[in-house]
Amino acid sequence: MSAGYGTQPVVRDLDIEVRPGEVVALLGPNGAGKTTTLQVLAGELAPMDGEVTWLGAPATAPLHRRARQGLAYVGERAVFTRLDTADNLRVGRVETDRALDLFPELGKRLKTGAGMLSGGEQQMLSLARALGRSPKLLLADELSLGLAPLVVQRLLRAVREAADRGLGALLVEQHVRKVLDIADRVYVLRRGRVEMTGTPKELRENLDAIESSYLAGGPAQGLPVQL
Repeated sequence: MSAGYGTQPVVRDLDIEVRPGEVVALLGPNGAGKTTTLQVLAGELAPMDGEVTWLGAPATAPLHRRARQGLAYVGERAVFTRLDTADNLRVGRVETDRALDLFPELGKRLKTGAGMLSGGEQQMLSLARALGRSPKLLLADELSLGLAPLVVQRLLRAVREAADRGLGALLVEQHVRKVLDIADRVYVLRRGRVEMTGTPKELRENLDAIESSYLAGGPAQGLPVQL
């Protein structure tokens, strides 16, 4: 699959697969095409070439229809800030008890406006709303952006536990070492192409070289990868 904006491709010749029950990490420096890839897989952006296959058939439906079929997309703190936590869950048709099973921390914040939650609480709410509907596939773009390490661990652990129950998950992450702890397979994007694939164990064996060659988004640009 190739995709981009206007006539300019951003990602080229991608061949990515996510199976039920596994967590797949999509890594790469800033500008590598990770978010573009998720947008195409979600149905927000049409591919320029190739196709997306969803549940065994070519996918042409928009995001809201794929969502009804079991796809969940989580970006950075995607909450309704003018609604309280409980109403955010209701909008997502997620039972409160189910959300609190995933993140008990939200129990004391149900009547608090989502805009007043901390960044970590907002992301827990976003993920609870996604996982609470028991999706078949989760696409997550930078769950951990700007969050404390303990919160990042909570979010990633929730994804891993959902995958152990059958969820397929594709995670775009800059916390490379943390996502390798929960992933089954890894794709590394660079300049719009998959330049490396493997298991977390395989990547860890050469992680320093991989970080310097493929994941350093250009220190000269002021965009180092968070580890």
